[in-house]
Amino acid sequence: MLPAKNKRIIDLTHSLSNSMEGVDILPAKTIAKDGWNATTLQLYSHVGTHMDAPLHFNVTDRTIDTIPPERLITKAWVVQVKDVHPSCLITISDMEPIADKIQKGDSVLLHTGWSKKLHTTAYRDELPRISEALAHWLGEKQVGLLGVEPPSVADVNNLEEVTKIHTILMKNDIIIVEGLTNLDQLTKDQVTLISLPLKVENGDGAPARILAIE
Repeated sequence: MLPAKNKRIIDLTHSLSNSMEGVDILPAKTIAKDGWNATTLQLYSHVGTHMDAPLHFNVTDRTIDTIPPERLITKAWVVQVKDVHPSCLITISDMEPIADKIQKGDSVLLHTGWSKKLHTTAYRDELPRISEALAHWLGEKQVGLLGVEPPSVADVNNLEEVTKIHTILMKNDIIIVEGLTNLDQLTKDQVTLISLPLKVENGDGAPARILAIE
């Protein structure tokens, strides 16, 4: 491994805040009254930067707490997706830069710039989506993890589509991470990815801390 001084760590995680739908952070204890500060957290399981478990769409009964730890630290390829427009489809042709490089178990991070639209209606309602053909391609390549900036890999307003794309990916044992940010800070096309979801017993998904190491 490289000496620590030669490493650069980029946090790809949105901070959870009360400005997000599905987050409620309330005071529980205070220094003045109780002698320490603490808060009560109420979190939707797929809020902010998060990881899906196959249970999310009943593809298998695997829950977030049973994903093997060795699946959570991987080599990841960063793909610059060009010509991103509202509700566009990300296709196999966008994978051309890594098509001959990717190996079984590698992760793929799609840089679309969509995280800049957080707190806008477009962020959720006009997101770039994974095409059905690309979902199958990622499965054929035996990708281990797919990370995207939008809050979903498919149109959340189209139940048929969102179910189909999640199902294809999950049936191919691809871990899905959604809601990434700061991909524009990455300077390499290959990084070490650390993806750590909250270990929620029997969870269908959970907020996650995602780090890239260059």
